[in-house]
Amino acid sequence: MYIGLGIVLLVLGLILALDVITVDIDYVNDDLLGTILIVAGALAIVLSLVVAPPWRRDRVVHHDDRPLR
Repeated sequence: MYIGLGIVLLVLGLILALDVITVDIDYVNDDLLGTILIVAGALAIVLSLVVAPPWRRDRVVHHDDRPLR
C-alpha cells in the first residue's frame, strides 16, 4: 500500500532535485526539499516491504466439513 506513496514521493523529489520544474517559494530550498522527498519515498518503500513482504503473505482457507442443513 505504501509502495505507491513511496513512488510518488520519489518522483516528486527527483523532479525538484533535478530542477525539472523550478518552484520559487520564499524560504524553501528546492534542492533540499527534493532530497527530503527522495529519502521519505525510499523509506516508505523499504518499510512497506519490511513490514508486509509479499512473499510472506499466506492465504488461509478454512474448510468446514459439517453438512448443510
